[in-house]
Parts: sequence; structure tokens; C-alpha cells
Amino acid sequence: MEMLWNELISEESAGTLDTDRTRLLKQLRKVFNFLTTDPRHPSLESHDIDALSKRYGRRVWQSNLKTRTPAAGRIYWVYGPSRHEITVIALEPHPEDTKSGYEKIVLSSVRLLINPRTDKSGKTKS
Repeated sequence: MEMLWNELISEESAGTLDTDRTRLLKQLRKVFNFLTTDPRHPSLESHDIDALSKRYGRRVWQSNLKTRTPAAGRIYWVYGPSRHEITVIALEPHPEDTKSGYEKIVLSSVRLLINPRTDKSGKTKS
């Protein structure tokens, strides 16, 4: 996840983002903004995924990458590692079916941290 984010930011800086990756970066920024302000924002439709929570031994959440688009990708995340932090652990397409679809999802060991107590410049909010 972190590698993808860094690639998108680098491509944006270099002016080499294609249309699909521009759209993805825009969607990720929007989702990350919602996650930092309110992980339960209605448009995210965040909910925990029991199958992944059992497999990984901690509560794993799923949020929509795009609203009103059932086939759009999903962001998977957990609370932590520290208080007031969210760790985004995967970006995946929506599973085809809820019974076996989550078996195919592999969560990243590389993490992108979102700290809702900091603003975009990285300064801590009061």
C-alpha cells in the first residue's frame, strides 16, 4: 500500500500520471481524508470483516473506495499501532462473493499510517 501511494505521488510530481491512476489518486485522497476525520463517515460505509479479523487476530475494517459503485475497490484498515492512528493495510477489488471472496484478500505487511490527530502538514491538532 505504501509503495503504491509513493508511486502515485511521484508520478503526480513528475506529471506522468495517466487517467486511471489520476482517478485512483483522487479517490485515495478522498478516502484518506474521510478516514482521518471520521472513519465511520457514511460515504465510506466502513464495517468490520469477520473473516479477515479472525484470520489476522485483530479487527479488520473495510471501507468503500468510491460511493455508489458496488464493483469499486475497497480499502482495508485497522486501528493502531498507536492510539489515534489508522493503518491502511490493503487496497483490493470488491470480493465477488462474501463467502469465499475474502479468502483471496492478502493484507499488506507494509503500512501507510493515517493519524487523525494531525493535519495535512503533519502538525498535531489540538
